[in-house]
Amino acid sequence: MPTIELTRFRVEPERVADLLGSREAMLANFRADRAGFLGARLVRLPGDEWLDIVTWRSPEDFAASRAKGANLPGIAAFFAAIASLVSAEEGTEALTGDAG
Repeated sequence: MPTIELTRFRVEPERVADLLGSREAMLANFRADRAGFLGARLVRLPGDEWLDIVTWRSPEDFAASRAKGANLPGIAAFFAAIASLVSAEEGTEALTGDAG
């Protein structure tokens, strides 16, 4: 089963354009450098908070990615726009498909 990374963070309003502007480069860096990266969805929440939902092939792939940190420019630029981490969780996908 795929591993799901849930990262909730805050972005100052004046940095939102930086966050969004760096997203494609970050994803390109992940595709090029992170084994097991399957995809990501970015969700804007109330109160200057965001949720990044990243899918990994396995917990080992997620752990290897976490160990690399912001090792490439696109990833570093995306992380630089983040003011603070709210929470970070990892889970296993239980069901796939549309709810209806």
